[in-house]
Amino acid sequence: MKMNSLGLIELTSIAAGMQAADIMLKTSEVELVLSRTICSGKYMVLIGGEVAAVQTSVDAAVNTLDFAIIDTFVIPNVHPDIFPALAGHSQVGELEALGIIESFSVASLIEGADAAVKSANVRLIEIRLAMALGGKAFCTLTGEVAAVRSAVDSGAKLIADKGLLVNKVVIAQPRKELLSEMI
Repeated sequence: MKMNSLGLIELTSIAAGMQAADIMLKTSEVELVLSRTICSGKYMVLIGGEVAAVQTSVDAAVNTLDFAIIDTFVIPNVHPDIFPALAGHSQVGELEALGIIESFSVASLIEGADAAVKSANVRLIEIRLAMALGGKAFCTLTGEVAAVRSAVDSGAKLIADKGLLVNKVVIAQPRKELLSEMI
């Protein structure tokens, strides 16, 4: 299956989250990327596939479970760095500048990370989603200082426009020990 699009639903209810996953998988031909509980008693369902199928699946779950929805997205033409960063498999040999974007929601963080890597020549290191984070999420990226600053600003703006930005940081010349704290 071609995965050029991602869709996510973040819910207040674990039971509704499991129901959402079922609805999404039965509605269209999509692939389940991630379905799990996240901190503070929330649930997230992340699917991939063709744009129309992902949109249809997300819409079907939202229409049925609107009472439990925290946030959703459909990202068409998702940046290919998103998949390894979500899985924790990004290979980064050396840190140049280090950018960090932190959000109150999983959905807005993934959208922000996608916007960040599409806006500048940077490499996404990791996307961490709400586990042992009090329901928050963050991503890390690296590249030249100006590119990292531009990428962080782009991603953070998208998150801030939703009112969900916790913080954004750019560290020029980070110590190499910081890489061991990631992934």
